[in-house]
Amino acid sequence: MDTILMLIKLLGGLAMFLYGMEIMSDGLKQGSGEALKKFLGKLTQNALLGVITGTLVTAIIQSSTATIVLTVGLIGAGILNMRQAVSIVLGANIGTTVTAQIIRLMDLETGGSSILVFFKPDTLAPIALVLGIILIMFLKKDSLKNGGMIAMGFGVLFSGLLSMTSAVDPLAESEAFKNALAQFSTMPLLGILTGLVLTVIVQSSSAMVGILQALSSTGAMTFNLVYPVIMGINLGTCVTTAMVCSIGTGKDAKRTGIVHIVFNTVGTVLFMIAMTIMQSAGAMPTLWNSIVDSGVIANFQTIFNLITAIVLLPFTNLLMKLSCKIIKDDPVKESKYPELNGLDKKLMISPALALSEAAHCVAVMAKAAKENVDLSMAQFNSYDPQVSLDINETESLLDRFADTADNYLIELSRSIDNARDKHLLNTLMQCIPNIERVGDYATNFDEMAKKMADEKLSFSETAQQELGLLADAIQEILRLTVDALIYNSDATACRIEPLEEVIDDMVLLLKDRHTARLCAGTCSINAGLIFMESLTYLERAADQCSSIAMLILAKNNAAILNNHHEYLQMLHASNDQSYLAEQENRRMQYMLPLEGLGN
Repeated sequence: MDTILMLIKLLGGLAMFLYGMEIMSDGLKQGSGEALKKFLGKLTQNALLGVITGTLVTAIIQSSTATIVLTVGLIGAGILNMRQAVSIVLGANIGTTVTAQIIRLMDLETGGSSILVFFKPDTLAPIALVLGIILIMFLKKDSLKNGGMIAMGFGVLFSGLLSMTSAVDPLAESEAFKNALAQFSTMPLLGILTGLVLTVIVQSSSAMVGILQALSSTGAMTFNLVYPVIMGINLGTCVTTAMVCSIGTGKDAKRTGIVHIVFNTVGTVLFMIAMTIMQSAGAMPTLWNSIVDSGVIANFQTIFNLITAIVLLPFTNLLMKLSCKIIKDDPVKESKYPELNGLDKKLMISPALALSEAAHCVAVMAKAAKENVDLSMAQFNSYDPQVSLDINETESLLDRFADTADNYLIELSRSIDNARDKHLLNTLMQCIPNIERVGDYATNFDEMAKKMADEKLSFSETAQQELGLLADAIQEILRLTVDALIYNSDATACRIEPLEEVIDDMVLLLKDRHTARLCAGTCSINAGLIFMESLTYLERAADQCSSIAMLILAKNNAAILNNHHEYLQMLHASNDQSYLAEQENRRMQYMLPLEGLGN
């Protein structure tokens, strides 16, 4: 009965430990989106920096598997390449040892110091829990809430560790336990296998090392027993990573999983050979059967991963080539907009990062739609069937991305819980259909240009000049919209509505003029109808840009968020000097030359 109760208490402590790590990791990842993406992208330009980056990121988010999964997602998004990923993998295993170094605080000797008492886990845990609950329940700011989650996770983690330590205390007096450990000490391969299997089951190397550190409190753990188990734990993380990297990912993502397996396997083999030779040669005779505490366990895990990374760092290119030989390339057509394949669900392990990447992809979608409109408008001057194929291919890509992005953002919304990120997610979801419609207009223009080419129709010289001026204004408003999305710029978004008003006036003027030309018989009816239809689609494209601008501005303005139309009416009726100045500049740029064509 005592054994069952001890096991229940041990498993309960393990559950708290794992949940604490999850809470702490979630809090760290929630606020890390764009910064983490830039950090990984910029600080991995050489292998050494990549190792340091992988170490720091893993130390921050407390999981080597999470770091590698994020790396895999960023490879799919085109932000990282394979060479950068390899160096991050080397660093990730070093970073995961930080947890063990924190846990070693349970062996901290205070020596009567009142300050050091606060660093003992049994003091740190309740302090962290109290701080966490205050930040979560009583302070509403999102950044403080994330800090509360980190503190709460830290407190739960240490509470779980203390519970595990308390559960195994009776084992210190158990002869059966000591005899079992003695048998393990003589069979290092069994230790490796045990560490591997248990890590695959628990799905956390940090938790397994934490269990070892808790067991060390019994005073029955020897170095001979511990070091093979730690190596097995490192191998166990490879299994989880390999499974994650092999599901629904590209070739480089799978290769990243291979590199992680090779890294830990080679490290384990080299260390086992070195340790066996040292022990056989009688080196450090007092080490092998010495009793270890949590500090020794933490130090060995750090030394093992650090030395393995140092040894393998010069062989980064070799690791990359080996993974490429195992996972061979398929002949695939290069994508014109590879960023539109960047919505990898693996990035959802960090919701803020996933949202940041989604925002980048939506901006690329807008860029693709703008460039498609540019191509299609040029078709009126000289129709090219090959260009038409490119336009339709991009349109299909935009449609597929819109469907993928909608599903992705809906799923991501379940993990977003702060107001700022919710506003951004809602903005993206509403921007996507507006951008998709702009893409649709490109195919409309292309179809009309094809009809004119097939029927040998043409616009009058005046109509061509008019359409050219309007097309310039549309290209400018589309450019502003793309820039506003890429740079998340309210200042750029504010410049869109004044131009949209000028475009509306241009379209009205051109419709009046073209109607007069049709009535006078100076323009063919079929060409005239296409011209009028083109004006309608160009005006609608400008309207979509205005809607996107309002969505961007609404993120930081409750008045716009609550009622776009009312805001626009107030803006048009106001004497806002910056709005009026921008509108006048655009009139001088586009409307004045257009009026001059009629003289």
